[in-house]
Amino acid sequence: MPVQKRLPLVSHPHPTAVLEGIEPFYTTEHGAAYLGDSREVLKSVPDRSINLVVTSPPYALHFKKEYGNVSKTDYIRWFMDFAVEIKRVLTDDGSFVLNIGGSYEKGAPVRSIYHYKLLVALVEDLDFTLAQECFWYNPAKMPVPAEWVTVRRIRIRDSTEFVWWFSKTPWPKANNRNVLKPYSKDQIRLNRRGVKETVRPSGHLIRTSFEQVSNGGSIPPNVFEDESAPEDFMKFGNNASNDEFTKRCKQAGIGIHPARFPAAIPEFFIKFLTDETDLVLDPFAGSNTTGAAAERLERGWIAIESLEPYLEASKLRFEDSTPAAKVGLR
Repeated sequence: MPVQKRLPLVSHPHPTAVLEGIEPFYTTEHGAAYLGDSREVLKSVPDRSINLVVTSPPYALHFKKEYGNVSKTDYIRWFMDFAVEIKRVLTDDGSFVLNIGGSYEKGAPVRSIYHYKLLVALVEDLDFTLAQECFWYNPAKMPVPAEWVTVRRIRIRDSTEFVWWFSKTPWPKANNRNVLKPYSKDQIRLNRRGVKETVRPSGHLIRTSFEQVSNGGSIPPNVFEDESAPEDFMKFGNNASNDEFTKRCKQAGIGIHPARFPAAIPEFFIKFLTDETDLVLDPFAGSNTTGAAAERLERGWIAIESLEPYLEASKLRFEDSTPAAKVGLR
């Protein structure tokens, strides 16, 4: 079949021009979704053409999920095949953001270290740089394994996941001015009262220079904050039952991806690490949370997913976007 006709030009090349010769599953004004194994689709992406890869692949859990997941013993070898292609397609100042969660070993109240092994392999074997480790607090996580948490009660609920920010060099493109958050009440109070010059017990010098709130906001921590609660942790549950995407899936009788990650994560990193002319890619797109976030922020995006039902459902994220997205051209 011929390649989908390009849509009107925007500030960046449309992704269908980047993956010439491959038919997209659907397109929007800024992006294109592809059905297939991302190890194969990525081979058609030119070297150094992607500014940001942000993704949440299947975790190495000891019980099987409907979307497929690899065992802990095979996980590193499995993921490195993708990682080699991810590094190749990244620009020299590009970034790779990976959301990954931990798990218990089977049959014992002992935590697996598979994700730490992956971190070491990405840095030592593929020469990625760990720019920063970030954390997602997910209050919606179930108290599992039930045997250790709710039956024997010898462990506490696991409610955090890693969001690792990798880069090809120590100097990836980044600008934290794009992700400033409102000043806290304490900062505003200090601004009004003034501060005395002092040396903290840690040795840090506190100067009397915070005289006015003039920088546009506070630099966010690496434990993100929910915009609706700017003084709290990043509390992003992934069990929403009344968001627009979930409502549309229910109305259409379409199954919902069981392991969606919150839009706030890709939105944060797209703002932080890219410009409007840049291109974002998610090789484990699922219900295409990343693509929808990039569309709202007017970045080019490429989504790759191996399971058609999830990609079909993801069209519903763009119903209020462009005519092309509503049609879901194949």
